[in-house]
Amino acid sequence: MSDNGLIKGEDGKLRCFWHDNKADYLHYHDHEWGRPVKDDIRLFEKICLEGFQSGLSWLTILRKRENFRAAFAGFDFEKVAAFDEDDVERLVKDAGIIRHRGKITSTINNAARALEMRDEFGSLARYFWSKEPGPADRPKRLDKTTLMTLGKTDISTAISKDLKKRGWSFVGPTTVYAFMQAMGLVNDHIEGCHVREEVEAERRAFERP
Repeated sequence: MSDNGLIKGEDGKLRCFWHDNKADYLHYHDHEWGRPVKDDIRLFEKICLEGFQSGLSWLTILRKRENFRAAFAGFDFEKVAAFDEDDVERLVKDAGIIRHRGKITSTINNAARALEMRDEFGSLARYFWSKEPGPADRPKRLDKTTLMTLGKTDISTAISKDLKKRGWSFVGPTTVYAFMQAMGLVNDHIEGCHVREEVEAERRAFERP
């Protein structure tokens, strides 16, 4: 890795340092992270998986993501909201996911809160994208040093507080900011990463809900 936080891949392209050239992480970096999303199921999935990540690495969660999808009905929050105590016990015994009872019950709770949010705003996407930071809220230049200061922001803290008021759990400011990074509400690919301009172009073309 160079001092500017970029890694050159076998294909000669420069990328953000954090994928560490692991094949599955590299694919996630190139094809998912930072690209804008307005599908409610994917938004719900991501904020729940970020909650599961708390105290762990995202790579751990990424490698179990298909297991999580199978366990949680594809993160269809209408279905997850109907889960009962038998489902909780089933999930606690599921070795393919993170067997943390608190995070499992949080996901079921958050599914019910997601239904309420959809009723109020029309979609989860409309709620979350209404919180998108403006240019004044973003760094003028994003290098590795700056990125490392962005574990949470004033906006992610405000969203976290609002979600908690609405009854969501495992949605702290750091979790919310990681969600914002992944779902494209911000573009945190650092300067020089070959994906950064692709993501910027997608964000420019993206129709906000």
